[in-house]
Amino acid sequence: MEIVLDGPVLAVDIGGTKVAVGVVSPDGSVLGRRRGPSQAADAEALFAVVVDLARTVLEEHAEPVAVCGVGSGGPSRDNHRLLSPLNIAVWRDFPLRDRLSDALGMAVAVDNDAKALALAEGWVGGAVGEDDYLAMVVSTGIGGGIVLNGRLLDGADGNAGHIGHVFVAEDGRADAAGAVGLLEGQASGTAIADLLGGIAPADAPVEMRRRAGTLVGRGVGSVANLLDLRLAVVGGSVALGYGDDFFTAAQAEIDRLCRLVHSQGTRIIPSPLGPDGGLIGAAAVAARSLV
Repeated sequence: MEIVLDGPVLAVDIGGTKVAVGVVSPDGSVLGRRRGPSQAADAEALFAVVVDLARTVLEEHAEPVAVCGVGSGGPSRDNHRLLSPLNIAVWRDFPLRDRLSDALGMAVAVDNDAKALALAEGWVGGAVGEDDYLAMVVSTGIGGGIVLNGRLLDGADGNAGHIGHVFVAEDGRADAAGAVGLLEGQASGTAIADLLGGIAPADAPVEMRRRAGTLVGRGVGSVANLLDLRLAVVGGSVALGYGDDFFTAAQAEIDRLCRLVHSQGTRIIPSPLGPDGGLIGAAAVAARSLV
């Protein structure tokens, strides 16, 4: 996927646990970054965290920066003008794009964080040269972005790719939207911590790591069968932190489910972009929408 930047971009990655802000160069390199918490007392407090981090990064970067790209957890309305991330309770219909543009004095583009990762993977990541693939974030929540025929899918309101809300289990805990049996409610970092009685997801036993991988593989297999694609690139702290336990179990479940001619051989791989994937993706959002 071709991403063209005329200059450096201010990149903002907003997830259920942290906000990361950095500057991304035209070749996809992250030149500097700052982080802060995304859980705050109210909507304005969280917005202040984003603005303060952005201003700090801009002050530290010598070269002028003219545009900003944002990848945020979803869903959203009005094609990402109004954000309501499921794992950030204080933001409901929050107008981040317009507010951030006013605060920073620059054009701002916003998209879902997993869709942003899909752009990054096709640009400089694990899907370079691929026209059809799924990118996923498995972290505090679970999201996805889908590229078909070389184009990122948007959907009617910009929310296409929400693989975290496909059905994977007959019962179990409800997710943040109140639905039972969906992937995010079973295999996200939030779900794992709840299922473990408050133990940090990073300390999960092998059985729980493999279970998360199996359920993610179940979701990926369903998407591969439905959409005629054979590659899933997965980032996020849970998936990357669990490593081989997660990915081996996921691949085994995909192999079990993908028996159609067009889905046989579907692969799931860890994102080579690591923790920078969100920032690189946010820069790609700016390139796609503004440059």
